[in-house]
Amino acid sequence: MKISERGQVTIPLAIRERYGLLPDTEVEFVERENELVLIKNPKTRRERIRQLYGQITTGKSTDEIMRLLRD
Repeated sequence: MKISERGQVTIPLAIRERYGLLPDTEVEFVERENELVLIKNPKTRRERIRQLYGQITTGKSTDEIMRLLRD
């Protein structure tokens, strides 16, 4: 693999699929003990919650869920 004149590299498809590196995925480079590591930027807590919002349905009211959590 070579770095282009513009500093770009192509991540092989198998690696992109394995690690969920979709178009517009935010990544960053981190230096670790003489290595350069590419990592996906962790999402903020708010972004993770927003992604889950409305995904879980229990069929129970909020009061019923709160009773279960308190018991």
